[in-house]
Amino acid sequence: MYLTKEVKEEIFSKHGKGKNDTGSTEGQIALFTHRINHLTSHLKKNQKDFNTERSLLRMVGKRRSLLDYLKKKDIERYRTIIKELGIRK
Repeated sequence: MYLTKEVKEEIFSKHGKGKNDTGSTEGQIALFTHRINHLTSHLKKNQKDFNTERSLLRMVGKRRSLLDYLKKKDIERYRTIIKELGIRK
């Protein structure tokens, strides 16, 4: 499994307020980014996996919604998370 408990705790401790802060917007965006990167590499090997492609598109949409929310609430936090994760736009 690519997303173990330790990996999640590391993501949330790095981008959230702590390892148990799973509800913060930055933590959720970081988790979605990790999952999106994993699915993208999977789809490069399995081009005909349409269920995974659909899941990937839904995840990208959810991350985009969270990024729009963060941009509306606090532009500085938005800019820092974009820079940390290397998300363009």
